[in-house]
Amino acid sequence: MADRRIERRPGQLLLRGDMVPPTTYDQRLLDRRGRTDWLHEDPWRVLRIQSEFVEGFGALAELPKAVTVFGSARTPQDHPDYELGVRLGAALVKAGYAVITGGGPGLMEAANRGAYEAGGISVGLGIELPHEQRLNDYINLGIEFRYFFVRKTMFIKYACGFVALPGGFGTLDELFEALTLVQTRKVTSFPVILMGSKFWSPLIDWVRTTLVDTGKLTEEEAGLISLTDDPDEAVRIIIAAERRNNGQ
Repeated sequence: MADRRIERRPGQLLLRGDMVPPTTYDQRLLDRRGRTDWLHEDPWRVLRIQSEFVEGFGALAELPKAVTVFGSARTPQDHPDYELGVRLGAALVKAGYAVITGGGPGLMEAANRGAYEAGGISVGLGIELPHEQRLNDYINLGIEFRYFFVRKTMFIKYACGFVALPGGFGTLDELFEALTLVQTRKVTSFPVILMGSKFWSPLIDWVRTTLVDTGKLTEEEAGLISLTDDPDEAVRIIIAAERRNNGQ
């Protein structure tokens, strides 16, 4: 049994008795013969997470005002929704906004393409996935992330609005996270717009008839969502919210 009077204070920790390791941090750092298990342990992951935040903040801090656009990665280029995404990206650039997407194919590519071809700033924030997915070709600023929650922070922090084109689980995840942040006032004057009334109307109806009618949401909270098929109207909603935020 170790002598319980033995004490060591590595950093902010206090270790006594059996908890005192046989070597110091410096010894383990400088020992080149050590195992590499530490690469896959939580303390090292914290540093990786920190580095992703630092890299993202550094890359995006000087972006002009921007709008985040989401939508399905599975939408082909010949689909009407793809053309809608291209028009949206172009309209946002013409109004002075950069466009941020998840950087993938489908409707993310469409919004990036519209922004890129309109001569604007087209941002793609990619994510490591089990299946291969590269950043699309219409991005002039791209970052690849390991962690979803870091990437989500960037989508919200550097945007003044959120537009969801038709999409699946990923789009719904980002949509409801944005709505929750607005509902709880973690972000303010942040418009959330759904584009594609045929696709989104059943969801809007469910929110208004089921969530509101059963007291899960208020009418005001249900009204946080705007619905349109017109890219120019989406831009007008974003501009109006920005003006309200600036007290104009």
